[in-house]
Amino acid sequence: MKKKLLKISIIGKTNAGKSTLINKIIGETISIINKKVNTTETLISGILNIGNNQLIFYDTPGIQHLKNIQKNNKNFKQSLWNGLLKSDLIIYLIDVKTYRFDEIVSNINKIKETKKEILIVFNKCELISKDKILPKIKELDEYLKISEYFLISAKKKYGLKNLLKYLEDNCYNSDWIYKNDEVSDKDDIFITNEITRNSILKFLHNEIPYNLKIINKLFKYLRNGDLKIKQEILINNSRYKKIILGRSGDKIKEIREKSQIEISNILKKKTHLYINIVKSHNE
Repeated sequence: MKKKLLKISIIGKTNAGKSTLINKIIGETISIINKKVNTTETLISGILNIGNNQLIFYDTPGIQHLKNIQKNNKNFKQSLWNGLLKSDLIIYLIDVKTYRFDEIVSNINKIKETKKEILIVFNKCELISKDKILPKIKELDEYLKISEYFLISAKKKYGLKNLLKYLEDNCYNSDWIYKNDEVSDKDDIFITNEITRNSILKFLHNEIPYNLKIINKLFKYLRNGDLKIKQEILINNSRYKKIILGRSGDKIKEIREKSQIEISNILKKKTHLYINIVKSHNE
């Protein structure tokens, strides 16, 4: 049986459910899920092997970077376009509760510059009746002439089989890029760093910049099978240290405990996590 391949970019507004969709499809926590803008900082690949088909999914930064030329957002914009240009097919994911016709048409017309096939996927369909979605599809199709539309709930896994069947049917003959047992191009250190970054975003909301860095200093399996991790939170302003620590150190304790539990659950190893806050010397 010849091996087949398809590379897919998932693009959409922040909170459309891109990370949730990839995690549900792959069955692993590949991309962190957080309601804060710019959660997905880098281009993350999730890999799903079904029979002789390899599907590679790129979780891209929010679509607000599609046309954004601000210097601070250069990395996000580059990651977004890298994902679009590397892919064979693009999924434009729409949160049905925040549907904006003009915005969607404008974005998709811009994406069409890539000359790639585009699927429109309405997510969170458990929150609205199908009768209210069908007119939106008709409205979009009059302007965009998209070949396929899908209704899904990534959270509930509704509609994912139909979407995956379509993607499998569009795979083409090619050697696989990744091995059969790989689910992501990111290693465990990257994933654990992302988990801590996600915990910070969850507990601190808008109090600190989204672009703080998590640096791994130790990732070691102990003789008893436990995992010991030491991380540094790299900040560019000394005043952020007090915010992250919280009153009497309660905030950093919450961050550490949540991250430690999630890492243990994902890696299936009892984890001992230590976190230190460090001022960057490059700022």
